[in-house]
Order: sequence, then C-alpha cells, then structure tokens
Amino acid sequence: MNRSHWFTGLMILALAGLSGCGENLTVEQQVIVTIREMESKIEAGERRAFMQHIADDFQAQGGSMNREQLRAFVVFQLNRHQRLQAQLFPIKVSETGEATAQATFRALVTGGPNWIPDSGQVFDFTTGWRLVDDEWLLTSARWDPVPLEDAL
Repeated sequence: MNRSHWFTGLMILALAGLSGCGENLTVEQQVIVTIREMESKIEAGERRAFMQHIADDFQAQGGSMNREQLRAFVVFQLNRHQRLQAQLFPIKVSETGEATAQATFRALVTGGPNWIPDSGQVFDFTTGWRLVDDEWLLTSARWDPVPLEDAL
C-alpha cells in the first residue's frame, strides 16, 4: 500500500472513530473526508465511485464544464495515464451557508504508465460543496495551474 493510500485510510479511520465516539464531525472534517475519498477513488482508477461525489448540477472552470464533461475528462485522463496520483496540500474548508461549503487546496497531480510518473503539474483548487442526504457533493470546481517557481 503506498503512502498516500495509507494516510488516506488512516485519516478516514480516525475521523470515523471520532464519529463512533459520539462526537459529530465538523463541516470541515466531513468535507475533507469526502475529498480524501475522492482522491483515493481516482488513484485506484474507480471513476464511477469518484463520480458519485459529483452533484448533477456540477459546473467547473467558470461554467465551461458540466458533470458529463467532467466524467469524460476523468475517463480520458485514466485512459491516458494508467496511474494517476495526487498529493493534496493543506485543505481549508469554510462554511458558505446552510449545508454549503467551500474548500481550497493545492495539489500536485502526476501520471504515467508505470510506478514512476512521467508528467506532473501543481494546481490551485477552489471547490464548492452542498450537503444532500448527509453526503457532501461537489457542486463546483476551479483549478488553475501553478507556475513551477511558485510551487516550490
């Protein structure tokens, strides 16, 4: 098990343990758990499980991408890179209303045909979330490439 999967699994177990102890998870913790689940699913190539976290009315890149276009983009990337990895840097979550939140983070995304990636890029993400039936769904996303000199 690679380090990223190990950390993701440990984090989910720790947060689930908090929930089992009678403490409610904060909105921040709930959204972070969902983001980490999505990270784990995309790294495992499980596009359907990844897409379950995407709202039907999802919009990305200022409205130029909808849910179906995101699904096609994910399929393309998974076919292009047999192995996708993401290293997420501090995730900051803020409540934006009742049952809505925004999460921002930086991610190093790498891909390649084997264990060693042959391409990578750092992105800044801003994401919007909505709580539906006790599950956080991704409603919006914007990602912008970060120049290498700013990423270091």
